[in-house]
Amino acid sequence: MDKVFNLCEVDNRPLQIIYDTAKIKQQNNWYHPERKSLWRFSGLLPINEDYMDFGEGHTPLLEYHDHSVATKHGFKLYIKDEGKGHVGYGQNPTHSFKDRGMAIVINMAKYFGLDKLVVPTQGNAGDSLAYYANQTGISAAIIMPDDTPMPIQGSVAAMSYHNPKIILDMVKGTIKEAGEKMKSDYVPKGFFNVATFQEPGWRIDGKKTMGLELAEPNVLSDRWELPDVILYPTGGGTGILGMNKAFDELEQLGMIDSKRPRIIAVQSQATQPITKAFNNDAFEPEKTEAGNTLAVGLNVAGGVGHFKVLDIVNKSGGSSIAISEDEIALHLSQIWNEKHWWICPEAAACMAALSPLVDRGDIKKDDQVVVFNTGSFEKYLPNVRHLL
Repeated sequence: MDKVFNLCEVDNRPLQIIYDTAKIKQQNNWYHPERKSLWRFSGLLPINEDYMDFGEGHTPLLEYHDHSVATKHGFKLYIKDEGKGHVGYGQNPTHSFKDRGMAIVINMAKYFGLDKLVVPTQGNAGDSLAYYANQTGISAAIIMPDDTPMPIQGSVAAMSYHNPKIILDMVKGTIKEAGEKMKSDYVPKGFFNVATFQEPGWRIDGKKTMGLELAEPNVLSDRWELPDVILYPTGGGTGILGMNKAFDELEQLGMIDSKRPRIIAVQSQATQPITKAFNNDAFEPEKTEAGNTLAVGLNVAGGVGHFKVLDIVNKSGGSSIAISEDEIALHLSQIWNEKHWWICPEAAACMAALSPLVDRGDIKKDDQVVVFNTGSFEKYLPNVRHLL
């Protein structure tokens, strides 16, 4: 790749980085398990030398086999914890899976000499970009709704106060309005757009490291292998594309076979474009309006990559499900009381989905089921404190 652009210049769809996996397999220098970060897979990333490593990725799988639904129905349950740090593992600097994508973004920006980046965000992606920009001296504009959880607003505001290269721009509405302001106010001024699916595949490749970590030898298996089911909280859905890409590349490298996990895209009933499209057997979600949900990361009414999310879900034999606000709140509280794990509302939606998914036959006896906790509830504390 010798030039930088956003969507494909032919069909205006998201870009994807393609690797020469035959050459990578022959060289056999892509995997470095001694590194306690996502850079353990540097040979499968768009930059594999002279990169900046802030310790992101390499997060644990927590066993939750004693969960009531898992014990009742005889499946193994794991939580992939992208939030709080655990001894012996890496640590996402802003306690969110968004750090995986932004770690690649900031390294590629430095590589190509980009000095101004902009992102519209529901919160966590903005917090992450602000952190990495602050660490590297790159300018970054963070555009977020004014109802973004206060800890996230405060984190970005603090960085912008001390670093004039960090711009916090609040808007009325949702990520949709933030995106409109980005296009009207920032892109014309030379800011490079790193919104979900709209940069050159960098964030997808950062997120694919979640799939690489699932597959490598861990508590699931002592060999390269995938779980049976993945429950993924789906806003934009970059993580689903990233993990699917990881699985395909691992198969090409001869590390796994063609079997894939059933992918379950979990949404909030307040904003459920993927679920509605799945239920209607549609190629792509219809345009809709965002709702109001405790799981703000799920409040994405439309995305340029949603058609691909649906395609992956369908081909995996998976499904999509939307969860009520009451159920999200109930399960966040339940897990805190049972485990004192700092799961985010988006992950609580996935936990609430377990029982109905069993009833629908999407989860079966003896399955290995992985739920992604994409962040820490401390970033939502004013909104969730009463549940704890």
